[in-house]
Amino acid sequence: MKTQKSYTVEEATKALEHFCAYQERSHSEVEKKLTELNMIPEAKELIIIHLIQHDFLNEERFAKSFVSGKFNIKKWGRIKITNELKKRRVSLYNIKTALKEIKEDEYLETLKIVATKKCALIRESNPYKKSQKLSNYLISRGFESNLVYQTVATLIPK
Repeated sequence: MKTQKSYTVEEATKALEHFCAYQERSHSEVEKKLTELNMIPEAKELIIIHLIQHDFLNEERFAKSFVSGKFNIKKWGRIKITNELKKRRVSLYNIKTALKEIKEDEYLETLKIVATKKCALIRESNPYKKSQKLSNYLISRGFESNLVYQTVATLIPK
C-alpha cells in the first residue's frame, strides 16, 4: 500500500497557483486537483478563495479561453462547446458571455469550410446518402441542425 503525501495549506496553495498559472482552469478542475491532494473541505475553500482573489482562477476568463480554443483550433460548433462547458460546471451566464466572442460571419464561414473539406472526403455516389453522412458529421461537431441543413443543401445538389 502506497502512502499518500500530505500537503499543508500553504504547499497546496502554491501547487494550485502553478497549476492555474500554467493554463486556464475551471473551478471543477481545481476542486478535482484539491481532492487528489487529499485536502479537507475547509482547506479547499480557503485555497479556492485565495486563487480567485489573486486572479489565478477566473471562470469567465476560462470560458472565453475554452470557447476561443475549441472554435478556432478544433472547429467545434456552439452546441458541442456549450455541452463541454456544462460538463465542467461553468455557469450559464459565463457560457453565454463566452459564446458571444464568436462572430456570426466567422462561425458560418468555419461551418462552410469544415463542410467543404468533409464533403470532399465522403466517397458516396448517392446524393441523399452523401448529404446524410455530411449532416451527421457536422451535427456531431456541434453545429446547429438548421445551419447544417442549409450548408449541406448548397454543397450537395439533389
